[in-house]
Amino acid sequence: MPDLAREPEPSARLPTLGEATRVWARIGFLSFGGPAGQIALMHKELVEERRWIGEERFLHALNYCMLLPGPEAQQLAVYIGWLMHRTVGGLIAGLLFILPGALVMLGLSILYVTWRHVPLVDGIFFGVKAAVLAVVIEAGLRISRRALKNGAMVSVAVAAFAAIFLFKAPFPAIILAAGLIGWLGSRIRPDWFGGGGRHGAAGPPVVGLVDRLLSEGVLAHVRPSAGKAARVLALWLPLWLAPVALLWLVTGPASVWTQIGSFFSLMAMVTFGGAYAVLAYVAQAAVDGFGWLAPGEMLDGLGLAETTPGPLILVLEFVGFLAAFRAPGSLPPLLAGGLGALLTVWVTFAPCFLWIFLGAPYVEALKGNKGLAAALGAITAAVVGVIANLALWFGLHVLFREVSSVPVLGMKPEVPVLTSLDWRAALLAAGAAIALLRFKLGMVPVLAACAVAGILLKGGF
Repeated sequence: MPDLAREPEPSARLPTLGEATRVWARIGFLSFGGPAGQIALMHKELVEERRWIGEERFLHALNYCMLLPGPEAQQLAVYIGWLMHRTVGGLIAGLLFILPGALVMLGLSILYVTWRHVPLVDGIFFGVKAAVLAVVIEAGLRISRRALKNGAMVSVAVAAFAAIFLFKAPFPAIILAAGLIGWLGSRIRPDWFGGGGRHGAAGPPVVGLVDRLLSEGVLAHVRPSAGKAARVLALWLPLWLAPVALLWLVTGPASVWTQIGSFFSLMAMVTFGGAYAVLAYVAQAAVDGFGWLAPGEMLDGLGLAETTPGPLILVLEFVGFLAAFRAPGSLPPLLAGGLGALLTVWVTFAPCFLWIFLGAPYVEALKGNKGLAAALGAITAAVVGVIANLALWFGLHVLFREVSSVPVLGMKPEVPVLTSLDWRAALLAAGAAIALLRFKLGMVPVLAACAVAGILLKGGF
């Protein structure tokens, strides 16, 4: 067993940018398993094996990233890359975390629209959709065990579920309300909304090379200043939003390009809680609002994202591809779809770099802030309710061929037509749930097994 508390040798140096790039590429290509698996991989590579960053600083950076909208694992990579090699290090780490999965997702999206109705491919997606339902349920249970620590947090989760299921409340409003409840609750009942909690395994902490260099004052770029913050804003806000504004001016507010750019820019600001939390809101808007997708296609996209490296939020790339593919204007549909996917990836991830480069120098000021910790805890509890709604929505459209609306409190939530139950989908979803929850099998093997089973049940051979 290595001595985890051992400090780096005095002769140790920062890895070169080339050395770090090779490690970030390795992480980018192996980052399967959602944020939990990706964070564990980074911890293993950067803390345990290479000791580039210490345990405490790694966890503190993760806590900061969890306060932000967007994929926390990708933002953690940007943070650590910036810490070691300034802005260029953050760019390399963040881009290598995204690009492998984004390229795979683009290829799968093209395959989806060109071969979707071939019986073999149809069987694959049938099986994957059933598995994804089990994956979403498992994710909700995992988050609930961490978030619902008392009756107050359970109440927040139930209220969030009711707000989105019964009243179709917008996801950003739910997140803002939950954060406000947590912040106010920490002042009124800190025993209920205390926040906190640590990530990572117990044991003596690793003391990393970056920590020693920071203590010696070597890494001067981490010091905050108003000038640095102003320069970051002046560069990254136009990089993020100028393409959206240009599309609005050139193509008009009603074009699919303006809709994609503005909608996913909004998503980039409210995606607290990760991909599973925001999918319910994206599905509601993309299916019912814009009409870009059919309900089952949202499940297909999530299934594709589950099988690719990188953040699960890449499912939005699939949505952007289909939106532009189906409204290409004068462009060839596949070219339009590719441009829609590129635009979606840009407006989804450009803000992630902004949040880190702007806020990372001030991150130490967040240490011990009980109000912010309580707000994050309440938001996480609300995410449990949102994921429960997502699982219900997915379940209705995977397990039943027909759904109907019934009036409840003046609203009309969807309910299944019981006679339309698809026993094959139910069988696959139950098998996937048992494999994930009882036998703790990996997500990729479960998806692969369900894809094969879907081919057999649908007669795809």
